[in-house]
This record gives sequence, structure tokens and C-alpha cells, in this order.
Amino acid sequence: MTEIICIANQKGGVGKTTTAVNLAASLAVSEKRTLLVDCDPQGNATTGIGIDKRHLATTLYHGLLGQRTAADLVHATAIDSLKVIPANVELIGFEVEMMDSPHREMVLKNFLAPVQEAYDFVLLDCPPSLSLLTVNAMAAAHTLLIPLQCEFYALEGLSQLLQTVKRVQSGINPGLRIGGILLTMFDKRTNLSHQVAEDAGRYFKELVYQTTIPRNIRLGEAPSFGKPIVLYDASSIGAQSYFELAREIIRP
Repeated sequence: MTEIICIANQKGGVGKTTTAVNLAASLAVSEKRTLLVDCDPQGNATTGIGIDKRHLATTLYHGLLGQRTAADLVHATAIDSLKVIPANVELIGFEVEMMDSPHREMVLKNFLAPVQEAYDFVLLDCPPSLSLLTVNAMAAAHTLLIPLQCEFYALEGLSQLLQTVKRVQSGINPGLRIGGILLTMFDKRTNLSHQVAEDAGRYFKELVYQTTIPRNIRLGEAPSFGKPIVLYDASSIGAQSYFELAREIIRP
């Protein structure tokens, strides 16, 4: 059965796209058929997986407007079992186009329905905002993965995200559950990282993944080469951390 995972946090710079790209690649390398859907107009997941977003004739935007099917938009990647539906800046127009649509929160869910069973995992990378695109991703997903940066004020703003989750659960997607909170940019040398981890564990208990994603230079370098970390430097601590996270998600 397909597991659709929405990766969201309205705060930018928390490792959301890094997690989407590298978790997708790690799942695929673990022999799971995986589809990465770039739901962010910045198109960083598209670039990070090795696709030049500047020269795309069609993207998720055209699919959400009904001009293309999901099958039309699936691109291959350097990993056989990893596919991607790309995005670029055109996706900004989605919210304007859908403003008067009565079922605008369900567009992504309906768009993905014909292809999702071909995959074990579908990962949705969201923009850093609680926009209509993010709500669409939550409406389409089974679980929500929340990256949480190990920095000061990390937990602030999570309440707003969790309120949005509750609204989605009470209305358009009662089955949505929080799959886990992922601590990112963890620096074991600093007290602050340990304090954030301790606070997250106290507030969210078993919802916090056992895996933490460290600060890692190789993780930061990989996107500029259009490669997930498992292809750029599989032996790095960043790659090993995402493999660990993939194993934790695969293992119920």
C-alpha cells in the first residue's frame, strides 16, 4: 500500500527540501518505488534531484490545472526506482487560478490518485508557508513529517502548523496523522542542539524520530551538483543519517 508523506514546516531554512530529496533517494536505494513531488514554486527539490527547472515545458502547475496528467509529468532520475514530478516558479499561479474553485484543497489529491499505487512512497515537498499548496499536500497525504531545526526559537511557530493540521483533520483529511518530527542541523558539540532535542522530546514524546540529521558540509554541497547525498557522498554522515531515517520509516 502506498504511503504518501507530506514534508512541511512554514518556517524556512529547516532542512525541508534537503529531507524531501534525500529521504526520497534513500527510500529508492532501499528498493522502494518512490515518487518525489515538488510542491514548492522555488523548485529546489527539482534542482536538487538533477533537473534543470529553467527548461521545463510542463510542470506540476500544468497538472494541477488539468492540462496534463500525473503520468505525463513523471521524470526519471539517476536512481532507477526514484521518479519526480518537477516544479518551477509558474506554480505561484496555482493559488490565483484556484481562488474561486469550490474544491481547491483537493486538487493535488485528485491529480495523484491515478498514479500513486505504482509507488511504495510518495513524498510531497511543501513551500515554507501554510499556503493553499501546503494545505493541498496535507489533504493528499497519509502522514506529515515535520523537520525541526536545532536552533533558538525552533519550537515557536510549530503551534501554528499543528493548528493547521487539526483543521485539515477535522475537515478535508480526517486520516492525516503526524508521522514524526525530525531534528535537523543537529550539532552534538553545542548545548543548544541538545536543549532543542530535549524540549522536543518532552513536548512531543514518541513523535520525535530517533534519527537526527547532523550539520554536514557534504549535505550542503550536494544540491549544487544536482545530486542527492546518496549519490554525491554515500559514505558521509549526512547520507548515513538519511539511510537511518528511511529504515525507521520503512520499519513500522
